Amino acid sequence: MKVLGLTGGVGMGKSTSARLLRSRGAAVVDTDDLARQVVEPGQPALVRIREIFGPEIIDADGRLRRDELARRVFADPDARRRLELILHPPIRALWRAQVESWRAEARPIAVVVIPLLFETGAEAELDVILCIACSAGTQNERLLARGWSAAEIERRQRAQLPVETKMARADYVIWTEGDLAIHDAQLARIVADFDPSAFCLQTNAGI
Repeated sequence: MKVLGLTGGVGMGKSTSARLLRSRGAAVVDTDDLARQVVEPGQPALVRIREIFGPEIIDADGRLRRDELARRVFADPDARRRLELILHPPIRALWRAQVESWRAEARPIAVVVIPLLFETGAEAELDVILCIACSAGTQNERLLARGWSAAEIERRQRAQLPVETKMARADYVIWTEGDLAIHDAQLARIVADFDPSAFCLQTNAGI
């Protein structure tokens, strides 16, 4: 089984790439989804976050106030590092376990979506790295459309390696300026190198 790591800049199309790969039958695990799982009520990570960041970081229903936590950690690099020390180990344990489960099923390809792939040294455990990228102008347009301020965009970008660095270190780059069919075709050509029988080059139905 080939394990593909998928990364890229914020707002550059990682989630869309994951959806397109799933529609082609790929086994995909997204660490953003796992990050939400590990802070559910009752999880050890949430208990530790409360200890570090204070009880006010938890709402009346016992759930993490994600927006408030993001506001704090993206404004304070030390706080972000403390949070990463809490979250990264259980997230990595979960995606490793999922990959091993797929390996036992003899899946041809597994894809792990990791925004901080290079920042966390995860490339050592992956066979192939895909970087999802677009121009800075398109990235800003997409993030502004989410309701983010220019200051928030800058803080989020500073928390990651520059996308140019990620592109240079990746095995493949998927450029997402074009329409969805072009995006999908780029992914199809890449995964066909590893599983030609499962990934044809024709456009996905419904795109």
